[in-house]
Amino acid sequence: MANVLSIVSYKIFPAKFGGQKGIALFNEYLSRHLRLICFTVKDNLSGEAPYRVINNMENAGFRYINFFNFLPVSKIIRQNNISHVIIEHPYFGWLGLLLKWFCNVKLIIHSHNIESERFRATGRWWWKILWSYEKFIHNNADFTFCITEKDRQYFINRYKVPEGKTSVITYGISWDKVPAAVERLAARNRLLQMHNLRIETTLFLFNGALDYPPNLEAVKNIVENINRIFINDRTDYKIIICGKNLPAEMNGLKIYKDTNIIYAGFVEDISVYFKGVDIFINPITEGGGIKTKLVEALGSNLNAVSTLDGATGVDENICNGKLLLCPNNDWQCFSEKMKEAILIKQSISSDFFQYFYWDNIAKKAAGIIEKV
Repeated sequence: MANVLSIVSYKIFPAKFGGQKGIALFNEYLSRHLRLICFTVKDNLSGEAPYRVINNMENAGFRYINFFNFLPVSKIIRQNNISHVIIEHPYFGWLGLLLKWFCNVKLIIHSHNIESERFRATGRWWWKILWSYEKFIHNNADFTFCITEKDRQYFINRYKVPEGKTSVITYGISWDKVPAAVERLAARNRLLQMHNLRIETTLFLFNGALDYPPNLEAVKNIVENINRIFINDRTDYKIIICGKNLPAEMNGLKIYKDTNIIYAGFVEDISVYFKGVDIFINPITEGGGIKTKLVEALGSNLNAVSTLDGATGVDENICNGKLLLCPNNDWQCFSEKMKEAILIKQSISSDFFQYFYWDNIAKKAAGIIEKV
């Protein structure tokens, strides 16, 4: 059995958001199949994971260029007979390469998206520098875990990473069957009470961190485009938007309150919304990687409407007709699909859980690690 060191450069405990869950839960399930130690920042308390956590990395931003991290990490490798190092994202790739060259370990980069493309989409001038660095790191690593097949093809075609050194290790969910009907009913009743809604009301949901430009743009598309079309249908509905850091100038979306929009802000337990609403909407038109909230929504047995880019990494063929897709920016189509989604009654397929259940993902990753 391989001894694996996971290097995590930012706070992931408690895991509330998609990126945090993508690391914390991946490591948790991977530790069931391999011996795993996590070296991470001091913000991550060592008692918050079912695997060993060494939280000796400084929290300050200069940690990404702090070459003194090499010595304590190399000591961990020697003392624990580490055979493989996993780097989350490419930023600590330089450290991973030093460990590979001087400590005789195999280096795996766990990619969550194409980082340079993500920053290019948000207008950062230095994205080309990151592109060259990212290409160098992935080409010199022993293996790359890609979050989607689209990203995998990017690595192969743009970064020229050998195909045999890549594999899709997707984002997952920690349950392997649909929530019980009694759970969903209790969650729905709670939402109806919280927001003072009628039992007949159809509930749509969008959620995401609203300081991330693609998510904020999605909110603007909902209130300015999609809802203006959908509201003409006179359906008894509400669109609930959850997420922190909505810009102050949008004033909590109060001007849209009378047009069936509810801004719930940041909610501690988003699972109540995933279980209690009827339909998840995902009008994302940019941003890389997989949209974790779409995976969680479908896994919660919600019907979902998404743009094509918003559904990257989610195969509609394993969703049993519960995922409806529209071209990017075609809000007339999006509105029509929302109406169609109201009528969908079947449950998500077992194939969906086979692909997205964390333990199955971790088994696949562990098998690859053992062979690298």
